[in-house]
Amino acid sequence: MAENGDQGRHQEVGHKSLLQSDALYQYILETSVYPREPEAMKELRELTAKHPWNIMTTSADEGQFLNMLLKLINAKNTMEIGVYTGYSLLATALAIPDDGKILAMDINRDNYELGLPIIEKAGVAHKIEFKEGPALPVLDQMIEDGKNHGAFDFIFVDADKDNYINYHKRLIDLVKVGGLIGYDNTLWNGSVVAPPDAPMRKYVRYYRDFVLELNKALAADPRIEICMLPVGDGITLCRRVS
Repeated sequence: MAENGDQGRHQEVGHKSLLQSDALYQYILETSVYPREPEAMKELRELTAKHPWNIMTTSADEGQFLNMLLKLINAKNTMEIGVYTGYSLLATALAIPDDGKILAMDINRDNYELGLPIIEKAGVAHKIEFKEGPALPVLDQMIEDGKNHGAFDFIFVDADKDNYINYHKRLIDLVKVGGLIGYDNTLWNGSVVAPPDAPMRKYVRYYRDFVLELNKALAADPRIEICMLPVGDGITLCRRVS
């Protein structure tokens, strides 16, 4: 049952939960997520809450999910496209081994540097190679070098939705067979099931068709197995099988 007004609303910044009950989401956060959240991630989450674009951050429950997932698959060499202040990046850096690596790309270094002191204090900054600028040219350059083919255990994409299809065309060659690609926001505020004339924010409407296109393409791609989860704003995991 949906809550009325603000009663029972959760405190998570950039609320992306698809649960109908805010009280239920708050229960998940307070029972499972916040008590086990590493201090550095809590500090970064609270810092990001003060940023005017905080809706862009990865939710705390999704950060916890990514952290556990990376440990389960023993990921070591990873990539992240779309960093913002680095909450999901920190979740990854804390999960992979001390000699693990993350290639992190974002068009805005300033946002990344907001969270960098916290990442450094957590002792994991040495795992991160940050590149500022569009990711597609970097990916194209990497594909030209055969040694990068199948080199990544895990890749997380939370960036410009209108390029998700273009990312997928390239990332499928860079992730190893048996490795995972995670695409964030694949349920896009629930708009994927909304009628075309439904009222929605301008940016939600603009990117909706690109998300729908991606979801259709992933479902039909024989090179991957997929699992779409209602965590955060929806995350689709793609396991490369060929």
